[in-house]
Parts: sequence; structure tokens; C-alpha cells
Amino acid sequence: MKKKTPVPEAVKIICFICIIAGSLAISGCSGKEKLYIYNWTYYTPPSIIEKFEKEYGVKVIYDEFASNEEMFAKLQAGASGYDLLFPSGDYVSIMINLGMLEKIDKSLIPNLSNVSPEVLKRTFYDPNMDYSVPYFWGAAGVIVNTAKVPVYEESWSIFARTDLKGRMVMLDDIREVLGSALCYLGYSANSKSPSELEAARNLVINSWKPNIVKFDAEAFGKGYAQGDFWVVHAYPEVVFEEIEGDEELLKNTVFFIPPEGGSAYIDSMCILKGAKHVELAHKFINFIHRPDIYAEFTDFFGFPASANSKAGAYKQEAPIFTVEEIFNTELKDDLGEALEMYNKAWETIKVGL
Repeated sequence: MKKKTPVPEAVKIICFICIIAGSLAISGCSGKEKLYIYNWTYYTPPSIIEKFEKEYGVKVIYDEFASNEEMFAKLQAGASGYDLLFPSGDYVSIMINLGMLEKIDKSLIPNLSNVSPEVLKRTFYDPNMDYSVPYFWGAAGVIVNTAKVPVYEESWSIFARTDLKGRMVMLDDIREVLGSALCYLGYSANSKSPSELEAARNLVINSWKPNIVKFDAEAFGKGYAQGDFWVVHAYPEVVFEEIEGDEELLKNTVFFIPPEGGSAYIDSMCILKGAKHVELAHKFINFIHRPDIYAEFTDFFGFPASANSKAGAYKQEAPIFTVEEIFNTELKDDLGEALEMYNKAWETIKVGL
């Protein structure tokens, strides 16, 4: 047996100190305050999350959803533990009415003064920001691979093109699809008319649906990046995130908001009722509306600085669409009881897919 060499006392002390220091570092890390965020897929740049964590010495736990319906159903089913949510305006209205949101303490958010007046004019569901703070004002539209589709009309009618059958997808979203069809027919995206909704449903079933592969709210960006789809009804940030670095595809990718109009959205930051980290949630909201941070957020996705009036001076990139293009769209209202009529129309549309 090999004889053990005695360890000098000084080395023992140094080792002990290192062990204690390591333990403190680990416990310090695990003991960081955490902010639990429930947000849309591809919607907050990792660099901003990292900056917030570093500046406040906290940890952000980030969970994602693909649609308002998915987010709301999960909360209704009893999901808890989230602090900060990012619903669209119509669902902000629903959750306010159901008592699901904490009131905003405006004294904790001095950067509220940077929120765009143009956006605030449209937040009819919460005009005084009592329960929500606008995050982004935008609209879904159409992405086209011009290398594959060199000739096209900037219109929702592109989904009626039989020559593109099997190369197109539309969002798996009731309000986006039916809103697009309603606007194409000259109606309001918030129509509560049974006859108008029936006409929109028939347009989707008979003219658009036969040419698309599927309704998809999650994988359409990847499918476009892989060349499976040439025309995509999309939130542009999802697609551009997937094709980042593919210079050839970026060069041939066009996004447009059809002139017929469509459904716009104001996604907002809301604090869930019963949240455990309310003060930290307020800090995150304030952090987002710091002009340099908001500019970084919108530059990352190619967005205009639509919800922050002072971020424009800090932007480094030209947006892929302008605020002016959104003016022709219509914000989604809380449909109230008429939502059931939309749900039934959507069920018949989805049959067979």
C-alpha cells in the first residue's frame, strides 16, 4: 500500500476557504430572486433578458405560448406561478373582466412617459394603463419567397392561388384567419354579423384552405426556412429569426401587410393576479420601456419602435415594415358572446386538417 503524504495545515485551510467560497457562490446563485415570464414565442431578445438579469442580479424563468387561446386555456386550467404575461388587447380585456390581473403601480414605472401616444389612443380596453402596459403594436401579414414566387399580388388573395397549392400555410389562429377573410371581403375584422362571418368562413373553406398545407402557429418559421413553404401567413419576427444568417433567403424574403387590412394587435405586459414577484415585474416593464432597450428589442426583430415614442433615436436598423402600414389594420376587440360564433366557424374550418 502506498503511504499517504500528509497534507500541510496551510493547504487544508486554503482548501476549506475555497469550499466555503464555492458553497456561498452556489447558494447565492440559487438564492437569486426569480421573475417568471409567460410570453409569445420569439418575442424578447435573449440579450435583453441577460441585461435585465445582470442589472438587477436576478434570474428570469421564461416560458412561451403560440397563441392567446393557448395562454388563456393554460391559465384557466389552473396554471400558476407566472408573474408577467404578454396577452393581446382582446385578451387583456377578457382577463380584466375576470379579475385575473393585478393593478399596475405607475409610480414604479417612470418610463411610462415613453409609451407612444398613438398606441395609447388605441388601448380602448385599458386606456389608463391600469392593468396593462403596451409592449408592441403590430400586425401579422404575408411572407413570400420571391425566388420561388417571383410574381404575386400583395393581397390576401394569394392564398387562393392553386399554382401554389402545398407550398403555403396560414396561422392557426381564429382571429387572424377569420379577421383576414373578413377584411378581404370588406367587412370589419371584429364583425359580429352572422352573415358576414359565414361569408368569411366560406371564403376560407372554399378558396384558401384547399391550397394550404395546414394552419400552423408554431413551426411555420422553420418550414419556411427549410424551403417547405413559399408563402406564409405569419408574424414576421418568427420567420426572420429562423432565416437569420441565410443571406440568400433573406435577400429573397418579402413581408407585406395586405392593403385590404387585417387584424392588428397591441400585445401588453400584465401582472398575473397573485404573482409573487410584483415589484420585480414592475422593474421589467420599466426596463423594457427604457428607450435604448426598446430600440434593441425592435432592432433584433426588424420592428418599428411602435409602442415607444423615444426609442427611434436609438435604433440602428431599418424596420421591415413601418408604423404607417399598421394604420390600415384593425385592432382585435373582445368579442364577448360573439366569440362562440367564431369558435364554431373555426371548428368547421379545421375539419379535415
